[in-house]
Amino acid sequence: MTTRPTLWTTLFRCKPVADFVVAGEGHSHGLGRKFGLFQLTMLGVGATIGTGIFVALTTAVPEAGPAVSVSFVIAGITAALTALCYAELASAVPVAGSSYSYAYATMGELAAFLIGACLLLEYGVSASAIAVGWGQYLNEALSLTTGWRIPDAIARPPGAGGVVNLPAVVLVGLCLTLLLRGAKESTSVNAVLVLLKLAVLLLFVCVAFAHFNTDNLHPFAPKGLIGIGSAASSIFFSYIGIDAVSTAGEEVDNPRRNLPLAIILSLLIVTAAYILVAVAAVGAQPWTAFKGQEAGLAVILHTLTGAAWPALALSLGAIASIFSVTLVVLYGQTRILYAMSRDGLLPAFFRRVDPVRQVPRQNTWVVAGGVALLAALVPLDVLVNLTSMGTLIAFASVSIGVILLRRSRPDLPRGYRVPLYPVLPIASAAFCLYLIAGLPKDTYLLFAVWLGGAAALYFGYSRRRSLLATGAAGASEG
Repeated sequence: MTTRPTLWTTLFRCKPVADFVVAGEGHSHGLGRKFGLFQLTMLGVGATIGTGIFVALTTAVPEAGPAVSVSFVIAGITAALTALCYAELASAVPVAGSSYSYAYATMGELAAFLIGACLLLEYGVSASAIAVGWGQYLNEALSLTTGWRIPDAIARPPGAGGVVNLPAVVLVGLCLTLLLRGAKESTSVNAVLVLLKLAVLLLFVCVAFAHFNTDNLHPFAPKGLIGIGSAASSIFFSYIGIDAVSTAGEEVDNPRRNLPLAIILSLLIVTAAYILVAVAAVGAQPWTAFKGQEAGLAVILHTLTGAAWPALALSLGAIASIFSVTLVVLYGQTRILYAMSRDGLLPAFFRRVDPVRQVPRQNTWVVAGGVALLAALVPLDVLVNLTSMGTLIAFASVSIGVILLRRSRPDLPRGYRVPLYPVLPIASAAFCLYLIAGLPKDTYLLFAVWLGGAAALYFGYSRRRSLLATGAAGASEG
């Protein structure tokens, strides 16, 4: 005679790893494996290099001063520790869903659902935050070429001098069009845009170092360690690309090899680029000049050279860069919704895949609509901190997940193993908690409201409809 599962056991029921693999490889009308290591690495770089350098410097430098380079190092170390944890879990559970899927295999259903909510916040809000900055560089390019600028009323969100951010809506619409064409087309365009943005950032670094003034580095940390930590917390959202790589687990060839490699390669490229640009920028311009400076890198180039073409080149590169980040982040969010829906935790609407293009078409429309609305109407600073919170929670869960999966499934095949186990996963989680502590109080309040809504959805809808609850999949409860 079988016993009825208690509420406690249902909250902590884990989805067997074998079920993830079957779902990823055998699901009818699935996503399909269409690209390799290069495209996957460019996906990670494309999702990462963007607003963190092209826009967020104008908010991070006033917090940390010239020591913003240290802030990027702290954020980079945290991301590096987490990236190694991601590499192990991605090689062991090579499916769509990223941290959500890893949590479902290690922590149980409730934790997975809440982490999935964090990911949806991370991706949706970060895409909006990134899109907000697109109009700044679009206006700079228009000003340099035609002398005309889009009026602030339709180029900025409320709270930042505007009524609605129309360029952000246009950007999301362009990304939507490309995503509906298919994953292979999207990743190919992204790879070209990534190479372009790296070339533009190299141009900036060369020009800025040629005009480097050591006087601009004094005082180095005008707001002390608190300012450095606060800046590191706010810019951490710019490392979201690590997670974005793992959302493509069902669409890349040889995932057990390519997923961990792409995660590590993309992080190395991104961290080197961030630190170089940050050091060059604060050496070329006094830190007090960054506050409120739109299209900051382009303005710095224009001031240093007195010529319009370097600033125009950087503005065009930023336009392409922010497009690629928005594209990849939208892609990642649709795949997380797809994975949660396939597990029965969200309506079936989100897992319907176009049999020709092999993309979740309706899902993509919903995501694009929500992101466009946020980008049009919400100021950048609110979006940045919320994204950092969601990202850090997801990253900490991955670090803990490595330890749990090592204990529960030591025999599971892994294409990569975290070195210095368990010290490195524990250090990764600790760094994430340190950065979470540096976020402002209003971010905690908004985040609590978000998680409360997610918990209400889980208990009101998802708990009874999950595949584990209906008996459509096996479960290892508790």
